[in-house]
Amino acid sequence: MTSITLGKNGPAVTPLCVGTWAWGSKLFWDYGNSFGETEVEEAFKTSLDAGVNFFDTAEVYGNGLSEELLGKFIKKTTQSVQIATKYGPTPWRVTAKSVSEALTASLKRLQVEQITLYQVHWPFIFLMNQETLMNALAEEVKKGRIQAVGVSNYTAEQMRLAHKILAQQGISLATNQVRYSLLSRQVEKQGIVGTARELGVTILAYSPLAQGLLTGKYSVQEQPTGPRKFDSRFSKNGLEKISLVMSTLRKIGKQYERTSAQVALNWLISQSGVIPIPGAKNSAQARENAGALDWSLSADEVNQLELMTRPWLE
Repeated sequence: MTSITLGKNGPAVTPLCVGTWAWGSKLFWDYGNSFGETEVEEAFKTSLDAGVNFFDTAEVYGNGLSEELLGKFIKKTTQSVQIATKYGPTPWRVTAKSVSEALTASLKRLQVEQITLYQVHWPFIFLMNQETLMNALAEEVKKGRIQAVGVSNYTAEQMRLAHKILAQQGISLATNQVRYSLLSRQVEKQGIVGTARELGVTILAYSPLAQGLLTGKYSVQEQPTGPRKFDSRFSKNGLEKISLVMSTLRKIGKQYERTSAQVALNWLISQSGVIPIPGAKNSAQARENAGALDWSLSADEVNQLELMTRPWLE
């Protein structure tokens, strides 16, 4: 399997990352009822067996349970596992020491001494400014506790500032994790994708399947239950709007013997410097995600999907 470098000179990872937001999340994802530890451990194992060993988590996912589960699973395998987790810049974290303490807690839950990527979960500035934050992260790179620094949900301007501060410490900003899919392309219009390419920053695309819209699971005839039924995108009108996109994904997928979801993920992989982060709550989802790798859409197919989804640039 080919690999992709995080940023200009960061660690090499698989071109697809497994999202673990649902692992341990009772409130939003119903962890513990519709699925649990057994299912997510199978997702972990299936991903590794398919050659995908890059996992994205955060200290707030399941109030730390996502990190704990990953740490538990890592201890059971002899395979190499690369972890990206996140620091939450909350109002009560006001000093560089706060960053160090948060990282220490994450490393303890993950049961590792070093992680591949440490990301700032959101760009809100409270009492700690970006210079203090980025310098603290740079210090952790120098200590060897993290290999690369990333951000999440940063605008183009905020990304430039983070990149500039880190560069003064001789460190490159590796990533910016943003919402990005065929049905959520605002980051292109906002200049985030273009700025990332200019700076050599890798884009990590969360919600790459638009929370399930691009899986082909839902249609006007098969509308969702649960929280999604309150989302207008999953309404009858919302599903009608994407019917042409979905029929095109199915048509392209049939040529490659791939699913709509795999085609949608491959479209992101085909973009320069973009790694999608689909979630996986069980073995079947992990297997389907991995099926987006080791093949490529043609240039014409990439362009066809780009043209068709331009309404979602807004």
